[in-house]
Amino acid sequence: MENFAVIDLGSSSARMTITAIQDDGTYQVVRREKAMVRLSENMNGDRLLQPPAMERTLATLNDFQTIYQELPNVKLKAVATAAVRMAKNKKDFLKQVSRVAPDLNLEVIPGTQEAHYDFLGVINTLPVANCLIMDTGGASCELILVQNSKAQHLISLPIGSVNLTERFFGQSTDVIKAADLFRAYTFMNQLFNGVWWLHKAQNLPIVALGGSNRTLAKIQRKQSNFLNFEDIHGYHMPVPAADDIYADIVSKDYAARKKIPGLAKERADIIAAGLTPLVAMTRYLDSDRVTFSQNGLREGVLFEHLSQLQEQGKVD
Repeated sequence: MENFAVIDLGSSSARMTITAIQDDGTYQVVRREKAMVRLSENMNGDRLLQPPAMERTLATLNDFQTIYQELPNVKLKAVATAAVRMAKNKKDFLKQVSRVAPDLNLEVIPGTQEAHYDFLGVINTLPVANCLIMDTGGASCELILVQNSKAQHLISLPIGSVNLTERFFGQSTDVIKAADLFRAYTFMNQLFNGVWWLHKAQNLPIVALGGSNRTLAKIQRKQSNFLNFEDIHGYHMPVPAADDIYADIVSKDYAARKKIPGLAKERADIIAAGLTPLVAMTRYLDSDRVTFSQNGLREGVLFEHLSQLQEQGKVD
């Protein structure tokens, strides 16, 4: 039996999933950890990771290390995405990570690899053959065009809930101004126009990943009194319902957004910007529904690892 730990250091959150893999190839998630580290906070145009954000992240990685070191036969894969990828001071940050967690070899992966892992996480757990996968994180957005269950095109765009908030809505994010929302929406359309293959996804459903996108499903499920409102994997939402929730979010000030059932308080300042790419994409593609996936990068890494173990004959 192997304990396979996957750490995903994103721009907004750091997450760890530990999966117990049996010798017969069966597996079960035994632990999930998450912390909102906001690593990309205040990077702005300088593209420098800021000391407070790095300190929060290093403390979280140290906590993760304490957890997985207590388990027997641990195999670890740790990846960092957009915030570290873009940072001019990433070498300094990685040195600090090595000091705090010496056995955590943090791999900075390109956006296309992040998109590939998203694809593996979705295609192995949801019955989708033709769709657009959209993973909106804190500082990047991965798009994958799936046709006949194959990833035909993929790209990573440098937009996410944290950097879009800082660019269009400012630091306070108290009241969302119509002019700022319009500029953000226009920027989205211009960005999507630059992805030449995106028209091939016209009218296809969108499979949405990422903390902000998943929050949309949690809010609706909470409104509908689902017992386990956070169990959103495979959940379908018509676009008009998504529009209504988005309109309600952007009409509220910061204090009111924090009180929305299903919306984590720590996301209240970035949720409007975090959902804008998805809402803009539904219009851009004229999609009629959104399907939500709980599985993405970390699960993609797991499926890649399981495939490697099978090839090596280590599991049945």
